[in-house]
Amino acid sequence: MGLEDAFNFAAERVKEETSMSNDNQLALYSNFKQAKFGDCNTKRPGGLLAMKEKAKWDAWNERKGVSKEQAMRDYIAKVDAICGTNIASTV
Repeated sequence: MGLEDAFNFAAERVKEETSMSNDNQLALYSNFKQAKFGDCNTKRPGGLLAMKEKAKWDAWNERKGVSKEQAMRDYIAKVDAICGTNIASTV
């Protein structure tokens, strides 16, 4: 299985998880966005009530400079850790 296929498989597999910590959700979100879109290129959300959006933006922005391939590997590793799978070994 190629890296992109493994990434897509991991993205589908993690949807089966019913509960996940906020830290894990942010790690998955930031790696997914970095793998799909590259560096964050939007302004940080403003407003007092946009805490969730700010946290997501901050998490993605922290991945700035990470290659698409590395973000995919990091995403797969996080899914493996959360789900108890071994998708990374198929790449």
